[in-house]
Amino acid sequence: MNELNDLRVAVIATDGFEESELTEPVKALTEAGARVEIVSNKEDQIQAFRHHDKSIKVNVDRTLDDATPDQYDAVMLPGGALNADAIRVEPKLKSFLQQMQRAGKPMAVICHAPWELVSAGLAKGRTITSYYTIQDDIRNAGANWVDQEVVVDNNLVTSRQPGDLPAFNREMIKLFSRVPSTMRR
Repeated sequence: MNELNDLRVAVIATDGFEESELTEPVKALTEAGARVEIVSNKEDQIQAFRHHDKSIKVNVDRTLDDATPDQYDAVMLPGGALNADAIRVEPKLKSFLQQMQRAGKPMAVICHAPWELVSAGLAKGRTITSYYTIQDDIRNAGANWVDQEVVVDNNLVTSRQPGDLPAFNREMIKLFSRVPSTMRR
């Protein structure tokens, strides 16, 4: 399957991301032919967690200082409460996501990562799912929060937690495959 041939995807995370919410989507994207880069506010490596416990470290390909939305066709935001809470306050992340949204580029967001959409002012009027503990934050930002394994709202796909990864990956690939091959970086 190469439905994402030459699609460039920015996976944006920092220390404290949920391991499976980064590694499994990256694997699915790569197997579908996408070119994936790990983008972070940190250099070198970022620390993964499996719920509360540290696990692997993942190499960073590019920093937020060096990445621009025009270099990518899509963005994927893994969860992890520590990750999402730390990176959501980064002005460069907010700007990156706002530019992706203005360009109508697809975004895939899971677990606690919808916090990043809230901080970037991109949740209002959207139908979003997330990890259940942040549903009040999503609603308070003006979004319609629903408890479903995966939700697609125009150029946005969201999901709740690691157990929903099969549905999330399936819908992310479908959404990202809508980018015409002639428009890919």
